[in-house]
Amino acid sequence: MTPGLPCQRGHFSIPDDFHYLNCAYMGPLPLAAERAGIAGLRAKRFPQAIAPQDFFRPVDEVRERFARLIGAPDPDRVATVPSVSYAVSTITRNTYPPGGSNIVIVHEQFPGNVYPWRRLVGEKGGDLRVVTPPRDGGRGARWSERILDHIDAATVAVAMGTVHWTDGTRFDLAAIRERTREVGAALVLDGTQTVGAAPIDVVALDPDALIVAGYKWLLGPYSLSLAWFGDRYLDGIPLEETWIGRRGSENFAGLVDYADDYQPGALRFDVGQRSNFALVPALSASLELILEWRPERVAAYCTALMDGAFERLRALGLGVEEAPWRSPHLFGLGLPPGADLERLKQALARHRVGVSFRGSSVRVSPNVYNTRDDVEALIAAFSEALAG
Repeated sequence: MTPGLPCQRGHFSIPDDFHYLNCAYMGPLPLAAERAGIAGLRAKRFPQAIAPQDFFRPVDEVRERFARLIGAPDPDRVATVPSVSYAVSTITRNTYPPGGSNIVIVHEQFPGNVYPWRRLVGEKGGDLRVVTPPRDGGRGARWSERILDHIDAATVAVAMGTVHWTDGTRFDLAAIRERTREVGAALVLDGTQTVGAAPIDVVALDPDALIVAGYKWLLGPYSLSLAWFGDRYLDGIPLEETWIGRRGSENFAGLVDYADDYQPGALRFDVGQRSNFALVPALSASLELILEWRPERVAAYCTALMDGAFERLRALGLGVEEAPWRSPHLFGLGLPPGADLERLKQALARHRVGVSFRGSSVRVSPNVYNTRDDVEALIAAFSEALAG
């Protein structure tokens, strides 16, 4: 039996008197990542000491660690990008919808995985199908059913999150993937609110792309994200024609011997100036920690942390998704009719609790640095705000 994960608060500098239940907003930077980033900044004090291999090896280490995290055997399928929208824009550039086609997205999904598809449909034609959740209960299970119903022979791509970013609603990704295979459609997943906090295996799931922002559950810095590409897009055209994405770019003396061939795999999709000497080491250090903790143990920690809490929250009149469709690390609390939002915000502030308000939900997202005291503070704040 795998031993449980103890609290990891010692790896962070979160104030002792603050209950940070908001990793879905932004993951706190671990101390190890902070040190690595500072060391990278200091290296720029004396650029002569930065060797050509320093433009490649740290980035390759990040690829390797991320590939291990998602169960990908080939790190060269991982591209370093600045954002989810950058990677999705790369994908839409390499998507060619025929007349009468459609693209399926999910209601109120994160805009970085919406705007590029809207542009594609606006420029090339076709239908952008937005799948709304059911309004009469069974949100998780029935929402997945509705997504499946919207996929047909004219569907070119299904673009969605691995969970819903506003409330952690889980989707039946295996069934959705099977349906996209049947009709020959691409499956493009934004895994930002899953990867690092729960297990995901790209070999088993086999999406056409999995994109993850680094600053949330990967506990990395802002402006650095990672994208895994499947066969469908691997030979595509990048957004940028970078020098470092070309074959032989390791040889700085030969950079003006211009090459048309790209580096292998997804390296062609890397953002220009990818070798950020501060951001890359910081993300790499965070990935090393997460690999040590293991996503399945992170998820189990969050599940144990909330044991018994959902029943108490429901007793206060809050709406909570059923366990099979609720993410262990990210969940929405639906406010009862007539709840005073300003009163709730004031109660959360008094109890020093950090959460987010997204859509119609109060989004709560614990991680391995949280303790039962944080959960009790959350419940106390809701109890105070909703008291008659």
